[in-house]
Amino acid sequence: MSTTTPHTHEPDDHPESLPGGAGTAVRPPRLIHNEATTEIPVHLLFRDEPAPGARRPAVVNRRRGTGEQPRAVRAAPVRRRPEVRPDPELQERPARVLPGAAGVLAGLGGVAGCVATTWWAGMLPGEVLGTHAGAGLGTAQWAAYAGTGALGLLGFGGLARGRTGRAYVLGLFGRNRGTVRRTGLLWINPLLRRRRADVRLRHWRSGAVPAADAGGVALRVVVLVVWRVRDTARALLGIEEHETYLRECVESALARVPVELPGGVRSGADAAGDALTRLVAADVAPVGVEVFSVQPVRVEYAPEVAAAMQRRRIAALDAQQRATMLSSVVDSVEDTVTRLTTRGLVELDDYERKALVRDLTVAFCSARREPA
Repeated sequence: MSTTTPHTHEPDDHPESLPGGAGTAVRPPRLIHNEATTEIPVHLLFRDEPAPGARRPAVVNRRRGTGEQPRAVRAAPVRRRPEVRPDPELQERPARVLPGAAGVLAGLGGVAGCVATTWWAGMLPGEVLGTHAGAGLGTAQWAAYAGTGALGLLGFGGLARGRTGRAYVLGLFGRNRGTVRRTGLLWINPLLRRRRADVRLRHWRSGAVPAADAGGVALRVVVLVVWRVRDTARALLGIEEHETYLRECVESALARVPVELPGGVRSGADAAGDALTRLVAADVAPVGVEVFSVQPVRVEYAPEVAAAMQRRRIAALDAQQRATMLSSVVDSVEDTVTRLTTRGLVELDDYERKALVRDLTVAFCSARREPA
């Protein structure tokens, strides 16, 4: 019994003799035509799987049959916005003040000291505090005058009145020493510089600010801004004029947000107001200003396009009125002809029906055009 051993086609590395006497390596024919093969390195078969959650390297498409290895593409670095850390010197913090009674007592003490020094020097009349042989104005008396006078000046000079809705921003040699929001009679160091800040809820009505609608038509918008100073240190020390900055932010927001003319639907105006409020509030927040509302109160066309847009608007209204009138006339003519024919009042052929429709249309249109 003969055993047949299956023959496996393997590449023969030995040269074979060809009819020319030359020996060359012959590659076995492909079993499947038009096939493409790729060599895979052995170490890639035993590579560990990446940890869950790890980012897989991106593989660039490789050419077929070339044996190129996958190449990892480096991801572009994500640029993060620099974190702006607030300056501690430009943050509102309470200042150290004393009750007004302390200043009053200090001032009265200084006045009493000056009177006592004068009596000590013997410069008071005898009928005031009795006869006293004074020692005259010497070094000690002048020193007493200086001390008591300085005490009186510091006591009375540091008195201040704190009012509701107002605040004082204190500074010494260019350095922020805090904010005073207390009310009533206070004593503040007279050597400190005081800047008044209005922290009440305020509103500002702008003038005609340039703007544009969604189609790019030039407009003039008047807005009403409701705002207040939230951080007095940033508003007064962090910027030169916070009110001027607020106005410029409103103009910048109007240049970015399209505004529509007021009409029957208020959704467009409300959306524009909400967008303006968000933009302006985000722009003025770093300077300690809080914005509650930015609403357009008057919107009109710019002078250079007002005449042309007015003519276009009138033409659109006229066309709409004509379309409405034509629809009404057609409905009336149809209703009249239908009633005449269905009730048997007249019998009309096609020619007579067209003539009647024409005459009724002319009559109804003439009646609608006549002034009431």
